[in-house]
Amino acid sequence: MTVIVFGSINLDLVATAPRLPLPGETLLGHDFLKVPGGKGANQAVALARLGIPTQMVGRVGAQSFSAELIESLQAAAVQTENVLVDETVSSGVAIIIIDDTGQNQIVVIPGANGCVNQEDVTRMSRLLPESSALLLQLEIPLSTVVAAAQTAKTAGVTVILDPAPAQSNLPNELYPLVDIITPNEVEAGQLVGFPVDGQESAKKAAEALLNRGVKNAIVKLGAQGVVCATSAETFFVPAFPVKAVDTVAAGDAFNGGLAAAISQGLPLRQAIVWGAAAGAIAATKLGAQTSLPDRLTFDTFLKERGIS
Repeated sequence: MTVIVFGSINLDLVATAPRLPLPGETLLGHDFLKVPGGKGANQAVALARLGIPTQMVGRVGAQSFSAELIESLQAAAVQTENVLVDETVSSGVAIIIIDDTGQNQIVVIPGANGCVNQEDVTRMSRLLPESSALLLQLEIPLSTVVAAAQTAKTAGVTVILDPAPAQSNLPNELYPLVDIITPNEVEAGQLVGFPVDGQESAKKAAEALLNRGVKNAIVKLGAQGVVCATSAETFFVPAFPVKAVDTVAAGDAFNGGLAAAISQGLPLRQAIVWGAAAGAIAATKLGAQTSLPDRLTFDTFLKERGIS
């Protein structure tokens, strides 16, 4: 069985600086990187590097670096025959600033990602009979996300939603279509309308999301760990302590690890541990897809911490 990732494909333009700039301020930076990214593509690479058969569905533009974006996916063993080259627009671009503590600011220009529509949902739907899960994010049009979730739900395929970038206006009909939602604290706060900054507020947020119809709500608190609420219980999973260098793709790595475990039939608590491990590893390296661990690195990381 494969996992489908339906979402964005970007080129990341990354600058590193001592700290994040203030409004109107010019800073001298350290380095510049041009790397493939996009939350959808990142999650597809995260899955494929963990050895999970992965299908990417999305769009790139027609300019020169579109080939670079597709080749990067293929190099990670992601299947790309359902990535459409849209001749009418540019590919998506993310402009990222990272400070010396690993914190970041990101501006995303959607490009071809903003053109993903029902045609792409139809292409995705043909893959559902051979798929165990569908991963969605919010860097493509929201109406398309809802349509994809509805199509997967009807087919009996597990729907995992990473509600990023943060939004406060998700349509009510989307929540009951989602089996697992995975916001970080900022995204969770946007969704529920109150600040999320620790375990107690994360627990309240996760339970509020359950009340909207989500089956399982996972709130990622970075170095503070993960809170999960299900219909049966609410529990906490601690983070793996690491020295963070760049947290840009840590959330995408988490979703990749989580979906990899679920696709292999592991229980949700263990899947969250897998997600936390993948996210921790990614935070120790620069870049988006360049930071995502392969299976040997991932298995070694868990083994060194006494986790099978």
